[in-house]
Amino acid sequence: MIRKASVKDLPAILALYRAALADEECLTEREARALFARMRRYPSYGVYVFIRRRRVVGTFALLVMDNLGHRGAPSGIVEDVAVAPEMQGRGIGREMMAFALERCRRAGCYKLALSSNSRRVKAHAFYESLGFKRHGYSFLVEP
Repeated sequence: MIRKASVKDLPAILALYRAALADEECLTEREARALFARMRRYPSYGVYVFIRRRRVVGTFALLVMDNLGHRGAPSGIVEDVAVAPEMQGRGIGREMMAFALERCRRAGCYKLALSSNSRRVKAHAFYESLGFKRHGYSFLVEP
């Protein structure tokens, strides 16, 4: 089952980030609560969790944003996709991305984009198996 995350899910989400994304600079639960409260005020932005046997085993964030370009068609962006390492390969990531894609279709998005760390080669193969194509370049500057 996929549903929007609640504050109660934050400890499990942070644990997934540490385990699945090797996020050593993960927020504290207190920091996450403050940020989560702010994020919930954004229109068309959600953090979602995948529940299996009453346990959070997957998560992702989806933003559907309006655009002045592309004749006003919105676009979707997926971030922070994580599946518990022991649950990978069981269709959870596939189901989460299908959920995000369907949300984008219903919103009239012209694209769904995501980014992935260049070291996550297995994740790239997974995204390509879902029909994602490498597109353009991603640039980064640290302010």
